[in-house]
Amino acid sequence: MTDFRLKVFQSVAKNLSFTKASQELFISQPAITKHIQELEASYNTRLFDRQGNRISLTEAGKLLLEHSERILDDYKRLEYEMHLTQGSYRGELRLGASTTISQYVLPPLLASFIRKFPQIKLSVFSGNSREIENVLENHRSDLGMVEGTSRIPGLKYTTFLKDELVAIVSTNCKLNIQEEITPEQLTSIPLVLREQGSGTLEVFERALQKHHIRMSSLQVLMYLGSTESIKLFLENTDCMGIVSVRSIHKELKAGLLRVVEIKGMSMYRDLCFVRQQGQERGLAQLFMEFAERQNQFML
Repeated sequence: MTDFRLKVFQSVAKNLSFTKASQELFISQPAITKHIQELEASYNTRLFDRQGNRISLTEAGKLLLEHSERILDDYKRLEYEMHLTQGSYRGELRLGASTTISQYVLPPLLASFIRKFPQIKLSVFSGNSREIENVLENHRSDLGMVEGTSRIPGLKYTTFLKDELVAIVSTNCKLNIQEEITPEQLTSIPLVLREQGSGTLEVFERALQKHHIRMSSLQVLMYLGSTESIKLFLENTDCMGIVSVRSIHKELKAGLLRVVEIKGMSMYRDLCFVRQQGQERGLAQLFMEFAERQNQFML
């Protein structure tokens, strides 16, 4: 029932690219162009300014994007609620999950959810916490799952799990690092950390601030985009990493990594669902309620 032309327009408008929209929607580029031309003819106005290979939204295009986001969201809720009257759960749910969550928390939940609701089409975008919040604000995701402590106005955050960050080194590390160190000793230890915009780095920075330690005083060898990269880096370099305790169960059991206690330095954080304000129904709500009932998800 959804007007597919609006989906095409929204994809082109978000990507500012006919090629990327074609790849995202799995249709040919000429088909993308045809749908946009039909919309422009229907409203008798240009939706995009074209300058060589670059495009930008016209004022009419910006107006249509604003309305199309609301219309497509309403279509999704309508589809969900109409099927619900027949006791059936159908529709499309676009999830966004920060890297740590998508790698170490989400997979078993997705498997359970798909088994229970096979008619629901799921897609998952992974990035750091700031990227997940951005795609949610831009209506490219229905529900986000993020880490960290900052909050963006206009988005609603609901804690679903607690997490702890820990300092780790390789068991073969040649540095003289004791089982417990003070926060001040961090300034003399080479570190590998997650990238800017990650919830992990945000929590670590706040923990340092409580001990009056600046990031600029640390010896950061490298910023990496995933916890897996940090763990592999530690296997080949004498330094320390800061990661979620959830990410190292296998390595601790295998004796590849060890945890270093930082005296008096707490690095706990909430893992949160995040969504647009006012969206308390539909598949996003169903997913949240399902997640909260899964015992293995809460451990």
